[in-house]
Amino acid sequence: MFDKHDKKVLVVDDQYGIRILLYEVLGKEGYKTFQAANGKMALEIVEKESPDLVILDMKIPGMDGIEILKHIKKINQDIKVIMMTAYGELDMIKEATQLGALTHFTKPFDIDELRMAVQQQLAC
Repeated sequence: MFDKHDKKVLVVDDQYGIRILLYEVLGKEGYKTFQAANGKMALEIVEKESPDLVILDMKIPGMDGIEILKHIKKINQDIKVIMMTAYGELDMIKEATQLGALTHFTKPFDIDELRMAVQQQLAC
């Protein structure tokens, strides 16, 4: 069994409510959790903390999810990324997958499904 306390998760979303929800749920699960409201903040945390997993919203003002994903993979190819989208834009999801995103969730998502996906990704 892997130790969750060694695993770092970064939540990137411009919506405060979603960030806090995921921050609290994943924190209770035992992960060391970080949050960022925009791409610049997200990339600073990626550089400094090197999270194991990033939960990344597709639509963020300024630098969008695809852009952030590209930068994350440039910094560290091994960081796992789960995308979130409120729009179900298949072309963006397809591009995100080609760039290395593992899976995606459409908002509103089932928090338990997302929690399980995080657990699965960090267990391997």
